Amino acid sequence: MPWVMRVSILILGSCVLGATQAATSAAGPQAAPQGLCDALVRVMKQGSGLGFAGRVKALDPELRRDYDLPAMTRLIVGPAWRSMNPEQQQELIAAFSDYSVAVYASRFKDYSGERFVVDPATAKLPSGDVIVHTKLLPHAGDPVELDYLMRESSEGWRIIDVLLNGTISELAERRSEYAAALREGGASGLIRLLRDKAAQLAG
Repeated sequence: MPWVMRVSILILGSCVLGATQAATSAAGPQAAPQGLCDALVRVMKQGSGLGFAGRVKALDPELRRDYDLPAMTRLIVGPAWRSMNPEQQQELIAAFSDYSVAVYASRFKDYSGERFVVDPATAKLPSGDVIVHTKLLPHAGDPVELDYLMRESSEGWRIIDVLLNGTISELAERRSEYAAALREGGASGLIRLLRDKAAQLAG
């Protein structure tokens, strides 16, 4: 299954922490997945009425708040990040962030009554990061297990990776997907690739 299709499943997995539970854990690691979920459900329920640009406008601030997109960009680029100048780094962060928003806006177009659960118990890793376990319960078929890897920063807990069935890492897939562009064109090659992909989604 292509990653852009799986992302719809991955992110939907965070979507049912109840209002009371969300309030009690607003400062905890579940808060970011819950905030993202609420925004996605609002957008999906409005369907195609918003249009692509409207969905981008609605989702952009939430995604930038819930995901640590600069950290994800650095992790995806890997060691090559240190050889890039600050301008290239900022352009890469902007291109990756814009493309990520475009992916969500292109995929979350409607709502068909899925049910979602978030495990209130989290798993703390030796690094200090935390995993939030979630499940997607589709209208028909088996539940899909998802893990959100959360990292605490000065801005609170933010998502830095999503794991399908506890093993398939979004970051690892992105790193593999972009390796050729980085190897052949450096920072400018990856920036161009990300901008082209975002433009295609906006189509």
